[in-house]
Amino acid sequence: MSQSQIRMNKRQSVTIKEVAERAGVSLMTVSRVLNKQSVVKEETRARVEEAMRDLNYRPNMLARGLAGGNSIFIGLVHANPSGSYLSEFLVGALNKCRELTHHLVLEDMVIGEDTSVEEFERHLRNIGLDGMIVTPPLSENPAFIQALRNIAAPFVLVSPGDNAPDDASVVINDRQAAEMMTNYLIEKGHRRIGFILGKPDQSSTYRRHEGYLAAMKSNGLDIAEDDVIQGAFTYRSGMQAAEKILGQDEPPTAIFASNDDMAAGVIAMAHQRGLKIPQDLSVVGFDDTPIATAIWPQLTTIRQPIADMAQAAVTMLSESVAGSGTDKPLTRHEHLVLDIAIVERDTVGAPRGA
Repeated sequence: MSQSQIRMNKRQSVTIKEVAERAGVSLMTVSRVLNKQSVVKEETRARVEEAMRDLNYRPNMLARGLAGGNSIFIGLVHANPSGSYLSEFLVGALNKCRELTHHLVLEDMVIGEDTSVEEFERHLRNIGLDGMIVTPPLSENPAFIQALRNIAAPFVLVSPGDNAPDDASVVINDRQAAEMMTNYLIEKGHRRIGFILGKPDQSSTYRRHEGYLAAMKSNGLDIAEDDVIQGAFTYRSGMQAAEKILGQDEPPTAIFASNDDMAAGVIAMAHQRGLKIPQDLSVVGFDDTPIATAIWPQLTTIRQPIADMAQAAVTMLSESVAGSGTDKPLTRHEHLVLDIAIVERDTVGAPRGA
């Protein structure tokens, strides 16, 4: 397969019997390893796992009695700190899976800084899915991406940054979106605009920051050091960042938070300090998740089509899994770039005195 093709390889019909023969053990022993039973000696377990890797064996959920027929099991693999983002993505994926009569399995990965490719690979083989959709920050983790390639199962990455140019992906242009939102605030008359970054290990954090910086620079506006604060894509981090920004003697007249959860935290802190939104402070977010309309006043934000991204990822994966049983090589899916838009609600106004 060439570099320009997606790494979605043809599935191998390897049976548990072949694994047992390769490892020189009984079928029962292989079954015990698959079910993580502690009665298997470590040496034997290692031999069985090596045989699985050599044969590219992936446990089939159907064989474990979870369903019958030719059902497809798609995994939504995540380690996402934003409940709003994940819930909307999950709804989109569920709706598309229901339409295609597929099953969706939610897999929460707990990862450490030193988690190895081998550890990721072992876990992915054990869950035995037909294909996987991976959301950030996992979709940007080089070790995790390599593990996905090693098990040769179809996968689609959501917003993978620059780590996987040859793999199937669904993305938006984060930089362009943030620049557009910053220009929107400037057009409303704001000249001091605070910015709250997301998690430092996600590329969207830096791309959104780059868009903010580009808009401020192109409009000849200075940025005070205390106006840009590190957040973590969580409500609490938004509150904490807002407390620092608004604690200045002369705070900005607007704050752009890198996601809606943090923007909601900004609004909560503004209320605590007796500020009116948008009369005293304008606030904008990014994503247009359900929290944007659950808070008061309702949030002006960038609409990232999260549910659409989920549905597109399921469709791409479904086509790849369906085609993997043929002798025809899989054609490369284009990287899908979905449109964004500003959704105007009630949290932006002209600054006082403008």
